[in-house]
Amino acid sequence: MEIKTIKILLIEDNASDVEFLRRELHKAGGIRFELETAADLEAGLARLGQGGMDVVLLDLGLRETAGMEAFRAIKAQAREVPVIVLSNVEDEALELEAVHAGAEDYLVKGRVDRQLLTRALIYAVERTESRKALLKAEERYRGIFENSVAGIFQTSLEGTFLDVNPALARIYGYSSREEMMARISDIARLLYVNPNRRAEFIKVIKAEGVVHNFEAQIYRKDGSIIWISETARAVCDSGGEILYYEGMVEDITARKEAEEKLRFSEMRFRSIWQKSFEGMRLTDEHGVILAVNPAFCQIAGLRAEELVGRPYTTLYAEGTELAEMTEKYQQRFATRRIEAQLERRLTFRSGRTADIELTNSFIEMEEGRTQLLSLVRDVTVRKQAEERERQATAELARSQAELRKKNEILEEDLEMARDIQEAMLPQQYPTFPPGATEESSLLHFCHRYHPSGQVGGDFFNVLTLSGTQAGLFICDVMGHGVRSALVTAMVRALVEELRPMALNPGELLTRINSDLRAILRQTGTPLFTTAFYLVADLERRQFSYANAGHPKPFLVHRLGGTVEVLKYADGKARPALGLFAESTYPTVACPMKAGDLVMLFTDGLYEVEGAGGQQFSQEQLLEAVRRHVGLHGAEVFAAVLKEIEQFSVNHEFSDDVCLVGMEVSERL
Repeated sequence: MEIKTIKILLIEDNASDVEFLRRELHKAGGIRFELETAADLEAGLARLGQGGMDVVLLDLGLRETAGMEAFRAIKAQAREVPVIVLSNVEDEALELEAVHAGAEDYLVKGRVDRQLLTRALIYAVERTESRKALLKAEERYRGIFENSVAGIFQTSLEGTFLDVNPALARIYGYSSREEMMARISDIARLLYVNPNRRAEFIKVIKAEGVVHNFEAQIYRKDGSIIWISETARAVCDSGGEILYYEGMVEDITARKEAEEKLRFSEMRFRSIWQKSFEGMRLTDEHGVILAVNPAFCQIAGLRAEELVGRPYTTLYAEGTELAEMTEKYQQRFATRRIEAQLERRLTFRSGRTADIELTNSFIEMEEGRTQLLSLVRDVTVRKQAEERERQATAELARSQAELRKKNEILEEDLEMARDIQEAMLPQQYPTFPPGATEESSLLHFCHRYHPSGQVGGDFFNVLTLSGTQAGLFICDVMGHGVRSALVTAMVRALVEELRPMALNPGELLTRINSDLRAILRQTGTPLFTTAFYLVADLERRQFSYANAGHPKPFLVHRLGGTVEVLKYADGKARPALGLFAESTYPTVACPMKAGDLVMLFTDGLYEVEGAGGQQFSQEQLLEAVRRHVGLHGAEVFAAVLKEIEQFSVNHEFSDDVCLVGMEVSERL
């Protein structure tokens, strides 16, 4: 270090000592000293306060001041200016105290010569300048250490952190360097995901002295895992022994994730390229094939070595305008106007002909070149299927037209069948006695008939057996539609044919069962019919009836306010008609009262589903009739139908419904 001028403040009250020192400093060669003096402590402190001094020479023997107290006062005022102590006595204890208190040197008067004095002053100034430079360097290092975006660390040989900067604490997820250093007491076990990585790190750094880009996975404070890259060196003492390790850490998680995504993408692309059922072809701006995948070779019927490195027109059979195709390709490639998607029927050089769907897209490569990726699909099978589908659709359209025509005929037939079935029902009711007006008749009839389809399986009839006897017949054929309607027609014909035995309900049902069973057995169709037949005898004031598996009718005593169920005395049900040829049906009789209402019905009346899947029952039907016991027949029917429709979840009936009533006049 070159020192041109050293400014000295001498605090000395002995004039001879001042003159001695001034003379010695003046004689020093090569270095210029400027000496200012102060005769007492107060003057010295005042001059130091003005600044500009390089070094202080202080006499510890100043009058009216204690030696070390004067030094401490001067040292406090001097701050960074070095202080050299002058003393009249050689006192080793005092010398040590002064040096420990911050004195740069301790000189004994009488033993000081020019060389010693000059050296002490120069060394004091140089040491001070060196300390200042070191402090500035440490401040710069600390600034870099504290403010660096990269993580910086020092670790011991035992695997603990000696120091870390804030950036490293942030990278590892800690709020402060102190927290991180306190929490991680074993770097290998608590920091590295793979504890062996620490041993590998140390092995490399011991062998090479440094380690570059050492990658590892570490745990952050919250338990999450990140990737880091470490660059570090071993710090050694003068003997070459390692003191500690220091280095920098970079969070490379984003890069590793990007590399993994790229690796996965490349692996997936290779997998797609090799295993795709779609043909893939890469060509350059000249139309030269750069690569083809196995599926493309299969579609073209050519090997990869027959295609790669050759013009794409190599694919096609001779006779094709190959030169013209190449020219058009190059022009369209240059303008980026190649068709994105097209379909063609091609004949390849291999002799294979196929329907091809081609999709083109440009790919910008890293080196700035552009390539054309063509995806080729063999749609021959699809085209053939489409042609078959087109033919099938045309055939289906023809069939549908024929079916519509047949349906129209069937609709007309069903319409006619419905009209015929409705015509089979009584169009007007007889009066009793014959010739009486409807108002004066002793028997009144009413009905409600609602088929669920165009034609139904329910049927009823009113028979005039004599001037005082009437028959009331109801039946319900299993199922719906035309088949059931045909069976009802057969039953109606049998009832008419067997009218001579209609005065005996049980005999009539027994004969109908036998004849119906014989007819149905010939058709091979398992069908059955429930039926109920009742005879009203006004002269004897009696009802007689028989039941073949039919829902039990109600006898409403309007004037008495009660309702009873018409059933067999033994409570047993008899089989439906058409099931067993040997079935017989007994006749039951009960008295007739004025105002009585006989109510016959089919099961469609009460087999109705309400909210929550609840079924309307015969017991509920009986209770509904009892609520309206005082009404006339048609009024009872209307009220009961309304209640059941309100109970129904969709407010309608799902089966054929037939209600028939016979009401005895109150004048009987």
